[in-house]
Amino acid sequence: MQLNRTHLPDLDARVAVPSYDPATLTPGIVHIGVGGFHRAHQAVYLDRLLNQGQAHDWAIIGLGLLPGDAAMRNALAPQDHLYTVTEKHPDGTLTPRVVGAMIDYLFAPDDPGAALALLVDPAVRIVSLTITEGGYHVDQASGELVVDAALAADLEPDATPATAFGYLVEALARRHTCGTPPFTVMSCDNIQGNGSLARRMITAYARLRDPGLADWIEAEVAFPNSMVDRITPVTTDAHRTALRDRFGLDDNWPVVCEPFLQWVLEDHFPSGRPAWSHAGVQLVDEVLPYELMKLRLLNASHQALAYLGHLAGYTYAHEAAQDPLFADFLLGYMEREATPTLEPVPGVDLDAYRHTLIERFANPEVRDTLARLAEFTSDRIPTFLLPVVHHALAHGGEFRRAALVVAAWARYAEGVDEQGRPIDVVDLRRDEVMTRAARNRDEPVAFLADLSLFGDLAEQPAFTAVYTEALASLHTIGARATLEHWV
Repeated sequence: MQLNRTHLPDLDARVAVPSYDPATLTPGIVHIGVGGFHRAHQAVYLDRLLNQGQAHDWAIIGLGLLPGDAAMRNALAPQDHLYTVTEKHPDGTLTPRVVGAMIDYLFAPDDPGAALALLVDPAVRIVSLTITEGGYHVDQASGELVVDAALAADLEPDATPATAFGYLVEALARRHTCGTPPFTVMSCDNIQGNGSLARRMITAYARLRDPGLADWIEAEVAFPNSMVDRITPVTTDAHRTALRDRFGLDDNWPVVCEPFLQWVLEDHFPSGRPAWSHAGVQLVDEVLPYELMKLRLLNASHQALAYLGHLAGYTYAHEAAQDPLFADFLLGYMEREATPTLEPVPGVDLDAYRHTLIERFANPEVRDTLARLAEFTSDRIPTFLLPVVHHALAHGGEFRRAALVVAAWARYAEGVDEQGRPIDVVDLRRDEVMTRAARNRDEPVAFLADLSLFGDLAEQPAFTAVYTEALASLHTIGARATLEHWV
């Protein structure tokens, strides 16, 4: 049965459906960058509230800006923008739920004017983002705005926006001109200080256009920080088939995810917000301790699994995490290297959290691929792992495991695995990363020479000694044997 509003009453009783009528909802949130994570996370929290009879004027309208986003438009429109979220439990239990929190989806290249009109609408009080780490146009070493060709084009007089920054700043300019209060910009990306970064980069971009507008954005627009967490693998045809075969439901683009769900959010919303705490969101004054915990423990450990696991011959995260050698390595990294860099995390037992992460990684039903975890590393390693290294170098801490992860990335970026098979390196800096990696054997420190990624690490003998030892070991005896003797 095809998923749509008409068929909701006829679905298999095991599929939870909205207790509310999506047709009666009105929008309050525009989300830029609709993908699996947003639909399994932020939209699920709103769906919980709607099922409690709350937040009917806070429905989500998705906004796609990139050419590839047309696929989401095409998938959701025939389904009245309904979709299925299926939680996959370690024992094989599947719990599907239809989510109706998103009531429309605009593909901006189809009608930029309609996209801007939506963002200027006074009913829209929050614009949320999952635009990936690379979407913030930040130089990783200097922290400054990188004005690439796309941003430069958006800065041309009377340009039609194409980027997230272009749309946000143009919409805020129009709201400022007509006296409409600004929306809150809510980043949900895996970046330390995601709201603060969004504020700095968007304001810097606006300043290139109009210093007065930038001053107004800096003074009046809220950018709360948040920490978001839910493992959400890429949807495959196998997921669609399982939903159809087991529950009789045809969904063009379902979402699968682990049962775990977490959102810690700074409570700074001058124009209002849904009552998220009623849905399980932890509203706090300061997110930073929770952010650092998640980025340096979970996300950095994912990077370790991705490169070392792939080089050792694994395909899925759970395969590597179920291997005691990998589990011990990750726990050692988290306990001895990452945790000493953290601030106290109120209400969290860090030892329990670390072991819970291993259990989550090892969930065989999620089947998250190492290839997905290895994507866009140039945006991830500098954010997730290198702060641990820099802290250790400054304070005399341990970093041997972290150095091995960096070396494993360099080895992975050579584009050939230990059996001579090609590796598809997916990275916004793919060409330059692979060019440096090609010099690994002759110039072992060449990979670290990019100041925008690594800062001065190539000039730190304490780090380069361990890094080059790790890289030589990966070349000589391989990933698994290296892990066996590394610590």
